[in-house]
Formats: sequence, structure tokens, C-alpha cells
Amino acid sequence: MAKTETPDIIYTKVDEAPELASASLLPIIRFFAGAAGIDVETRNISLAGRVLAAFSDRLPEDQRVPDDLAELGELVKTPQANIIKLPNISASVPQLVATIKELQGQGFALPDYPEEPGTDDEREIKARYDAVKGSAVNPVLREGNSDRRAAKAVKEYAKKHPHSMGAWSSDSKTHVASMPGEDFYANEKAATITADQAGGAKITFTDTAGRETVLKDGLSYLEGEVVDATFLSARALRAYIRDQIAATEPGVLFSVHLKATMMKVSDPILFGHFVSVYLEDFIARHGETLDDLGWNPNDGIGDLEARIKGDAALEADLKAALEARPPLYMVDSDRGITNLHVPSDVIIDASMPALIRAGGKAWGPDGEQADAKCCIPDNSYAGVYDETIAYFKKNGALDPTTAGAVSNVGLMAQKAEEYGSHPTTFEIPAAGTVRIVLDSGEVLHENAVEQGDIWRSSTAKKAPILDWIQLGIARFKATGLAAFWLDENRAHDRELIAYVKPALAEAGVDIPILAPREATRYTLEEQRKGKDVVTITGNVLRDYLTDLFPILELGTSAKMLSIVKLMNGGGLFETGAGGSAPKHVQQLLKENHLRWDSLGEFCALGESFKFLAEAKGKTRAEILGEAVEEATQKVLENGKSPQYKVGQNDNRSSHFYFALYWAEALAAQTADAELAAHFAPIARDMAEKEAQIISELMATQGTPADIGGYYNADPAKLAAVMRPSATLNAIIG
Repeated sequence: MAKTETPDIIYTKVDEAPELASASLLPIIRFFAGAAGIDVETRNISLAGRVLAAFSDRLPEDQRVPDDLAELGELVKTPQANIIKLPNISASVPQLVATIKELQGQGFALPDYPEEPGTDDEREIKARYDAVKGSAVNPVLREGNSDRRAAKAVKEYAKKHPHSMGAWSSDSKTHVASMPGEDFYANEKAATITADQAGGAKITFTDTAGRETVLKDGLSYLEGEVVDATFLSARALRAYIRDQIAATEPGVLFSVHLKATMMKVSDPILFGHFVSVYLEDFIARHGETLDDLGWNPNDGIGDLEARIKGDAALEADLKAALEARPPLYMVDSDRGITNLHVPSDVIIDASMPALIRAGGKAWGPDGEQADAKCCIPDNSYAGVYDETIAYFKKNGALDPTTAGAVSNVGLMAQKAEEYGSHPTTFEIPAAGTVRIVLDSGEVLHENAVEQGDIWRSSTAKKAPILDWIQLGIARFKATGLAAFWLDENRAHDRELIAYVKPALAEAGVDIPILAPREATRYTLEEQRKGKDVVTITGNVLRDYLTDLFPILELGTSAKMLSIVKLMNGGGLFETGAGGSAPKHVQQLLKENHLRWDSLGEFCALGESFKFLAEAKGKTRAEILGEAVEEATQKVLENGKSPQYKVGQNDNRSSHFYFALYWAEALAAQTADAELAAHFAPIARDMAEKEAQIISELMATQGTPADIGGYYNADPAKLAAVMRPSATLNAIIG
């Protein structure tokens, strides 16, 4: 479809399972929206799309693609924005390299990724690729704060049809272990910029000989902006890792839980320290060989195995080294993928909730479940998981049939807090001092650091902070229970509290301000009573909690509704926190069965239509949105969501039933007779041909599927796989 200047709705093209699902769902959405005079366009923010856009000027003209992310970054600053944003890959280096190789194999003239650039051109290439890594998408699009909650129909269904929960034992050995000090939490400094301080700034490093290097120039701070500076000691980190390995009890799995995707500079380095300490003896024996092979511990054990493949002596010694250490928490025990294999697999907000839901159990290398030591080095948020585990050890697992709903209001607009810190995060080259220096010459923050320390600065602007507080107050008034998750003992949080307290007093509301550990217990206790609770948090906790609580309540975080009220009047509707589900893709390729549940897309779609009706006065959009909600509820009530095994309903048959129920709802509504008359024969046609359509959708299951690429699928092949019913295709076009 040709791009228009201001499309009614933009549906993002992303990666992995959500993108596979889009190949089936998007034609349905366009068919229904088109009947109401609503245009739905796509913009490509996938990892492959971002890579191609980054090098478009270096590609032949017929391979060039527009920078859709940059376009959307401008659009979200306008009232016209109406974007449905699906989960995208926040790429690690191994994923980025794999994407580049796939695109090169498809004929795109991309340069290789230079991990150790030696020329100016290679440094420029690396800088372009690095800009694509990690959370390259979300900070650009999130020009508003987050309101994330379970749709009412989803919550009620979860109560009636509870998911399985592992049993907790009071003597479980599962626990969280964090650094005793010298981490980001302990070292944090923060200040709120005054009118006299507003303006330009730079970050400098001065070594012990007095030589100064500018780490980052051209910074600019606004009055009222909260500016942090902190660092984590590499020396203390490695000592802590050694201590925790030694303290791992027999039968307990060893693991680390980070966010090496979103925190694309700091956390891969932290991950690398865990790998190199865990394999310390092996590295000491083979250091020169490993250097020659170009192995970087930050890339994990999986990359090491690939580089030594075929060297029987090294393979045997690595196996012995692994067996000499405590057994590792497994990402995929069937395939031998450990917690230390790939940095992008170490995603705390997925791994910790899964372990907690399972009663504190994780899979070990023997294919059996066991208790686990969960290393979360930094203390900023580790207490949330530690308190959750302690609570369930004492009180037993949560009961989904009676539990209240936990929603979240998250401060994330304009690259707020740690998730916006990538351009100002550095691995320190030598002992010295890092300073933030204002244009006036004033030193805002300074930290004495050692070689290898990880230093970072992050900010939160005044306007997003005030908007976040008001959104939290509004949600509190709507539900009756809420808490601000802020720790007065943490430097950054103290600056936010100075904004929160006057705003609460002015609004005349009494919302408690609790440190994350205390807020966790408060929320769990109220939730267990069946009460609904709003968690009002910063950016990282927004991400963590909107996985933790939904996984405990609903069995998944993919079914959450996320509404981002953009600060300039537009709307961004995110489809849940379920990630991009690579295992779902693997199953599709192997068995042609896609178990991805598009419930999050359904919820976002309904809200997007309703927003469109309000923003542009398109009354038919309101009718479509209400019909979407009816269809979503019927999908749940009639058990038409995707299931796990070949021969059962999958994503494609779920989409058919969603389309059927959507058409029936539109045919039955009385607000628009013309629209009802249009959809009545469509609904009847689908209902009459239900058996034939389902037969055609099921017939392809059980055999491998070819989509022509993992990161950049062939559109024709993907359509053939995801739209295999000729009967349905004839009805909806």
C-alpha cells in the first residue's frame, strides 16, 4: 500500500512470532478497516529493517529502504500519531551478526560487523550497527508514559480458567543474591537541574596522570531535569561472582539474570564477567588460543563452542570445566543451551517470573527441575524478586482464580532513566575520575573509578515526570489502590519524590510512597485479597513488573493492554510484554504450527480504533473498536486461542474465529445500518464455510515450513504459510 501523509493507523512490521502472526492478521484488519473508510499502513521497525535503513546510503538504489523508525520518531511528537506497536527484537551482537549474514545471503550489499574496528571506516560501520542494537526502538517511540493493564475480558477469563502454578515450599533453596556494595545502587548520585545550570554539558574522564578525555560531548540539560551518575565496580563484581559460585549448594542451579538486550552497553559486559569468572580456570589454561580465535566472553559460551568446534581437546576440556562448576540454569535443556550461552537469552523480566511461577524451580542440565541461585548483581531492583520469593515461600503460590489485577503506570517518556542511558554508558579504560561538566565549568557529578568499571548516566525530564505523576493519580482514582515505587535511600528516587509529594498534596490524594521491596509486599498482600492495585514506577520497574504480575495472574504477559498517551496528543498502543517468542518461530519452521497468541494485538487494535474515533471524529472507528472487544471476548469464551500442539488450534485458526466473531458483531450492531448490511453476508459466508476453512488451515500442520528467512522472511513464502486457506482468502481478499 502506498504511504499517505497521515495514515489513520500505523501497524508496525517487527520480528519473529509477532511478524509471522501479522502475515495472517493484518490482511483481516485491513479488510475490515477498509470497509469503514479507515486506512491501515505499515512501517518497518524490525531488526532487519533497521539494519538496512542504517546502511541505505551505501546500498544500491534498488536495495535502499526508508528509515521508518526515524519517521515514526517524528510522528509520535504530533497529535496525528496512532501507532500499534508490536514487540521487536532488542538485538544483542550475536543476533545482529546473524541478521547481517542472512541479509548478505539474500543479496544485500552490507558490510560485516567489525567487533574490533581498525580503521575510521570500520569505526563508522560499527557505530551504525551499534545504534541498531538493544533498545533502539522503544526510546524513540515512547514520547509518552505507559498505562499497562489486563483487559477486563482477559482477567475474567483467567479467573474462570486458571493457568498452572508450581507449588512453593517453605524450605525452597531458591534465592536472589546481589552484590554487597559498590554497585550502581550504592554509587548513584543525582541532581535536579536548576535554571542556572540548564544548558550544555559534557562527560570527561581524567586518568591518574591527569590526561583528560571527552567521553561524550554535546549534552544538553533542561531546567527541572533529573540527572544521575553512577558506576559498578568490576573488581567487586568479579569477587561477588566468585563468592556466589563457591556458595552454591549441591543440587542448586547457578544463574544470572540481567537485561542484556535493553541495557545494550552495560549488561553484556556484566554477562561477560559472569562467563569469564565461571570459566576462569579454562580461560587461564587456554587464554592465548582463545585470543587467537577472537572469542569475547561477552558473547557467551555458545559463541565459544562455535569457535572451538572440531578441536576435540578444547571441547573435552570445556566440558570438564563446566562439569567442575555448579550446574547452570538452562534456557533450553534439550538443546544444551545454558544461562551463560547467549547474552540475549538472559532477560530478567522473562526468566525470573517463569521461575517464580514454577514454584522457584528451573530446568537443569540433567533435564530435571531444581532450586536456583539467582544472581542479580545490582541492588536497584533485585529486592523486588527477593521479596516475591520470600513472600511465596511463606504464603504459598498465588491463586489466579481469586487474585486481584495489578496494573502499571510507568515513567518512560523521552528516554527516561536507565533505558535511555546507552549513549552515556562507558567501560572505563583505566583508573581515574569521570565527571559531568556543565558549560559553566561547574562539575555536576564526579566518580572515582577503576579500570573495567561500568559508568553510566541517565536522565528524566521534568515534563514526563509531571505527566507520569498525573497519570498515576488518575489511575489511583479509578481503582482505589496504588503506590509509588520509590526508594528514599536511592539518589535518583529522592529527586523524584521531591516532585511527587507536592503533586499529591495539590491533588488532595494520599498514595503511599514505598521502596520497591516494601511496595512488592504491599502489592502481593492486596492482590491476594482480590484487590486491584496500580504500581506507579520508573522505566525499568515498568518493564519488570508488567511481566512479573501478568505471568502470575494470567500465565503470560503477552495478553496485557498497553496504552501510551503520547504527550503531544497522539496514541501508541503496545501489544503486551510477551517478547518476540523465538521458540514459537522454531516450532513453526519445524512443524508449521504457530502458537503465538494475538490477544495483545486484538486488545491494542480495539483501543486504536476508539482513539481514532475520538481524535478524528470517525464514528465508524468506534463501532469497529467495540466489535473488536466483542470478538476478543468470544475468542476467549469459546476456547479459540492458540494451543501448543500440532493438530490443535494455532494462531491462524484463532485469527479466523476472531474475524468471524468480528463480522458477526458488526452485522448485529444497530448504530450503523450500512455497515451492518455490509458485514452480514460476510459473517454468514464465514460461518457456513467454517468447517472447510478450518480443514484448510489445519491441513498444512505437521510438516516443516519455509518462510525464506528468519530475520527477513520472503513476503510471498510467508503469506503462503500464514494464509493457507483459499476459502478464507476469497472471502476477505
